[in-house]
Amino acid sequence: MNVLEDLMYRGLLHQVTDLDGLTERLDQGPITLYNGFDPTADSLTIGNLVPLLMLRRFQLAGHHPICLVGGGTGLIGDPGGKERERALNPVEVVETFTERIRTQVEPFLDFETRTNPARLVNNLDWLSGVTAIELMRDVGKHFPVPYMLAKESVASRLKTGISYTEFSYMVLQAYDFLELHRRLGCQLQTGGSDQWGNITAGSDLIRRADGAKAFGLTCPLVTSADGAKFGKTEAGALWLSAERTSPYEFYQYWINTDDRTVGSYLRIFTFLDADEIRQLEESVAADPGAREAQRTLAREATAVVHGPGAASQAERISQALFQGQVRDLREEDLELAFDGVPSHDMEGEEQGLVELLVDAGVSSSRRQARQEIGAGAIYLNGERCTEESRRVGRDDRLHGRCVVIRRGKSRYYLVR
Repeated sequence: MNVLEDLMYRGLLHQVTDLDGLTERLDQGPITLYNGFDPTADSLTIGNLVPLLMLRRFQLAGHHPICLVGGGTGLIGDPGGKERERALNPVEVVETFTERIRTQVEPFLDFETRTNPARLVNNLDWLSGVTAIELMRDVGKHFPVPYMLAKESVASRLKTGISYTEFSYMVLQAYDFLELHRRLGCQLQTGGSDQWGNITAGSDLIRRADGAKAFGLTCPLVTSADGAKFGKTEAGALWLSAERTSPYEFYQYWINTDDRTVGSYLRIFTFLDADEIRQLEESVAADPGAREAQRTLAREATAVVHGPGAASQAERISQALFQGQVRDLREEDLELAFDGVPSHDMEGEEQGLVELLVDAGVSSSRRQARQEIGAGAIYLNGERCTEESRRVGRDDRLHGRCVVIRRGKSRYYLVR
């Protein structure tokens, strides 16, 4: 199947400015396309992963992807998806975020291939050289105000308020498309469905300013099985940066995918073919308890973002914790698995289990600690503890450093 057919199969085609025209253009040969990412934080989230993988899918199909980091537009801020005016980051902060995101997106594309190497650009390179008069005369004249007011990103903010700064954002993004069209022959812009207004503004600007044909394509915004915002956890957003979301946390997010959405996530976030995905979907129906589809999704998605090595480590940790084989974990695995869990520094060489459970915050009182021990709800390094007289000491330390306490099925605590 060609790239558009593949996107349709994966549920990644939401809106296209001219589907027949784009299909005809792709039949003629490779197209140059771009997707922009504004540096509003020092890392992208898994919400950005969908359009990033979209660029990769086009490149694998022989097309020419451009990844744009918005060092210029990041200084302004997109009003889309925001109820109120966002705070503007200082220039030096945006510069730092831009560099971080630039290095983050590089592994997703091939910049070395001779046939269709990817390009990485920063729109500050041209936006910083455009004067206010040039922007108003040469670009602003192509934007009727009623046309701008009708765009969802603007219309949704008219009641809560929108500044001229954010109102002008679509002009800058449209100018990016025009500039890439003139510089690199770019004919297609991709993005999430929340970018539809900005994308169509760009294709319209190319038509009005240069009399040329350009296309826009969006992918749907992904949601969880219950319709909630995708990529949110108890700790907040799921980041692509390993420093902000560890590969193990990333893996765990996918392993907990609902049966109702695992098939669509396999289509969107992996490069498995249709037959492989079909077999995994059949496994969900035949033996949902085995969670083969979820384990495959977690392994593939983690490998895409963090590499095969990190995916293997996360899988090894997950299996060890599930099977209660905490003692089998390597020292670096322990640090990764329990980063961020409640921790406690134990005083002295040895302490009674009941007292330790209270001091570490595992149990609220000695009475509760005894009840939980008696009920078999307390595990020490993966082994169930049922004796109140149990003492915790040197022999319990993993790698000579720490003890892992588990309460119930999934509440972990680290004692150093």
